[in-house]
Amino acid sequence: MNPNESFDDSAYADQIHLAERELTSFLGAVRELFGPEQALLSTEDWLDESELMDSPPRSTSRDWRAITVAASARLANRVTIQRDHRTPAAPTNPKESPMLSLDCLASALLV
Repeated sequence: MNPNESFDDSAYADQIHLAERELTSFLGAVRELFGPEQALLSTEDWLDESELMDSPPRSTSRDWRAITVAASARLANRVTIQRDHRTPAAPTNPKESPMLSLDCLASALLV
């Protein structure tokens, strides 16, 4: 067995582990703040964004947080559009504000 192959496989396994952790954390926060439907849509967004990354699929250094940020932007757009189509006025209760929830999402992801 080639020692470089072993290193490559180990680095690749590490990247898979990091990606799984990032996606799991992101989806947990989305599910908690926006519900299971948005979590499902955000899963698709995250996977789409991961395919759009410039680095090769078996790269040993990918920026998984950048993928989460891009998927979060898609979520913010989707939630904003849905909110704007449902209610003509802004919510009066700050706890109902999608932007407040997005701030909470950002805080949860930084932990």
